[in-house]
Amino acid sequence: MTTPPVCNYEGSDYQQSFWDQGGREYEDRAEAIALKRMLPESGKLMLELGAGAGRNTPRYAGFERIVLLDYSTTQLAQAQEKLGRSDPQGAVPKYIFVAADVYRLPFRNCQFDAATMIRTLHHMADAPKALSQIRNVLRPSAVFILEFANKLNFKSILRYWLGRQNWNPFTLEPVEFVKLNFDFHPKAIRNWLGDLGFSIEKTLTVSHFRLGLLKKIVPAKLLAALDGLFQPTGAFWQFTPSVFVKAKVEEKDDGMNEIPLNVIELFKCPECGNEKLEEKKDHLYCSSCTAQWAVLAGIYDFRERRMT
Repeated sequence: MTTPPVCNYEGSDYQQSFWDQGGREYEDRAEAIALKRMLPESGKLMLELGAGAGRNTPRYAGFERIVLLDYSTTQLAQAQEKLGRSDPQGAVPKYIFVAADVYRLPFRNCQFDAATMIRTLHHMADAPKALSQIRNVLRPSAVFILEFANKLNFKSILRYWLGRQNWNPFTLEPVEFVKLNFDFHPKAIRNWLGDLGFSIEKTLTVSHFRLGLLKKIVPAKLLAALDGLFQPTGAFWQFTPSVFVKAKVEEKDDGMNEIPLNVIELFKCPECGNEKLEEKKDHLYCSSCTAQWAVLAGIYDFRERRMT
C-alpha cells in the first residue's frame, strides 16, 4: 500500500529542545486552556494522535484509557518515562503506546469515543486522507479535537500584502512552507470535516501573542490568561497562527459497539484489515496475510511488518 510521506521524529529531542528549553511556556499554557474548554469531562477510550513524548496526555485524565499514537518509538519511550510503562499483555492498561502511520491506522472501526490531534496535522501531506482514517475509528457521537497551523494568520497576510511572500493566504489549498510542514486555510479544514460527517461545535483561536519580544517581557502565565480571553473570538474569525476545532461525529451512538476489554481487541492488521490478530510472545500475528507486528518494551509497532 502506497501512503504519503511521514515526518519521522525518531531520535529527536523535540520535547526537550522545542518545549522544555525552547521558550514556549506561553504556547503550552494557551493550548492547555483551549483543551480544557473543549475536552469532555470524562470518557472511556481516548486516541491521542501525534502524542509525542506525552506533553498533553496528563490533560486527558478524565478518560479511563488513553492510546498514545506516534510514528516515533523514541518519542513514545519518552512518554513511557513520563507516564509510566504499562504491561501490554492481558487487560487494557491506562496507557497504550502505539507506533503507527496515521494514513493506515491499526485500529478496528468505531473504537474511540474521543480523539485529539494537536500540532500534528501540519505534517500531513494528504490531510483529507489522514482525517478520513481518524473518522473510521471513531464511535458515533465521538468528539474530535483538532489543532491546525493557520494559513490565514495576520503575519502571513501582512507579508503577502507587502510583497514579501509569494503564496496567497486567502486561497484554500495548503501551503508547504518547509518540507512536510503545511499551513491550512480554516475553510478548507471545515470543508474536509464536513465531508466526513463531522459537525463543528466550537472553534478557538490560539497563540494571539506569539511574538518573541512580547514573550520576553510578559510572564507566560499572564500572557496565556490574556490569550484565553481572546480564544472564543474564533467563533467569528480566525487570524491566529494556531486554531483549535472541536468536531463531533454526527451519527448517534446506538450502544452496539462495546469498548474492548483487552488490548488486542483494539487492533486490526494495517496491511490486510484482519481483525483477528493473534498475540504471541513478542509480536502480534496476522493469520490472513502472515504479517508480524513487533511488541517491544511495551510499544506496539505497526509501522513496518517484522521480517521473519
